[in-house]
Amino acid sequence: MTNAPNIPFDAGEALLDWIGLTDALAAGHDLPKAEIGDTFLYRGKDTLLNRAAWIDGLGIAVKSATVFPGNPAQGRAMVNGGLCLYADDTGQLAAIIDFHLVTKWKTAGDSLLAARRLARPDSRKILIVGAGTQGRALHDAYSAAFPDATFTVWNRTEKNAQEMAGERPGLAVATDIEAAVRAADIVTSATMSTEPLIKGDWLQPGQHIDLIGAYRPDMREADDAALQRARVFVDSLDTTVGHIGEIDIPLNSGAITREALVSDYYDLARFARERDDEITLFKNGGGAHLDLMTSRYILDQWNARG
Repeated sequence: MTNAPNIPFDAGEALLDWIGLTDALAAGHDLPKAEIGDTFLYRGKDTLLNRAAWIDGLGIAVKSATVFPGNPAQGRAMVNGGLCLYADDTGQLAAIIDFHLVTKWKTAGDSLLAARRLARPDSRKILIVGAGTQGRALHDAYSAAFPDATFTVWNRTEKNAQEMAGERPGLAVATDIEAAVRAADIVTSATMSTEPLIKGDWLQPGQHIDLIGAYRPDMREADDAALQRARVFVDSLDTTVGHIGEIDIPLNSGAITREALVSDYYDLARFARERDDEITLFKNGGGAHLDLMTSRYILDQWNARG
């Protein structure tokens, strides 16, 4: 394949739609299960993630991501990287897509697909925990599926929450995370925390909890009680179990059992709320197969409308 497009952030994003993406993610899980190869390298708090996926009929994606928590203090982005998409039939380069475009839409879209299936349709109060780049993407994504909702943001450093609220009319700032969690219909959390911020004792009947931030074995955003009180779902058993502290720490301690994980996206028939009053909890683990599905969606929109 010659003349593979190089899709930049702004031009690519102008063509995308959150609901369309979640539909594409659901459809991607009807294809043969992805072959996934992940490599994680660590240097102190710095992380290199190399993620590759191949889905028969969809293609191949290879994404490298660097996570350097010290970068923001120097005026640099914390997360960087690159993504190449390859054709399924020939293996030739199909597109080079802006890393931040894929990451934003994959990560928030992953959570939004879960919320469309697990959150109550009448959810009106959404709490965003974390006022970083991903918190802003979550505001965009959830606004598309819950257009009548009001949003609140809580951040450990209140100044950052105030800055985010200043960019987005109608976004309120919470100073008490316990009160904000108790008041919310949906809680979506994207932090770098290694200690649980969200306590199970705070959760209310009918809530949906969306956990995004933890991606390392030592990271988690919710405590054992939260997982014990909820019906727990993950995007991929292959990329969460054995990899991410949010799931592995309570599994290894015996706080939950493997049977507590109801299903992942490869079992969408079971990926549903059963009662209005139950608490649902979703662990967004990411994974290269979701990068591949998102990249293919972006390229399809680029080819059709770009």
